[in-house]
Amino acid sequence: MVLEVAVLNIKKGLSADFEIAFNEAQKIVSSMDGYISHELKKCMEEVDKYILLVNWETLEAHTEGFRDSAEYQNWKSLLHHFYEPFPVVEHYVAVEG
Repeated sequence: MVLEVAVLNIKKGLSADFEIAFNEAQKIVSSMDGYISHELKKCMEEVDKYILLVNWETLEAHTEGFRDSAEYQNWKSLLHHFYEPFPVVEHYVAVEG
């Protein structure tokens, strides 16, 4: 399993609109092959800041399957205009030990 992590800084004052758009966008990501689960969490210390956590079966399910899909274009049109700056997306795996 691969965890996608993105810190989302939303343009000032647009959090309510972002949350409405995300409610629609989450239907897109959750329908994708290789998707496991996701959580969107709002920062307690900073207004207009969130963290998005998405569990994928594989890295490629996210980077190729989702990002190369027509559905991703819908995701982009719903969400990308809210970000400032555009988020860095990182991927994490469990440490074996």
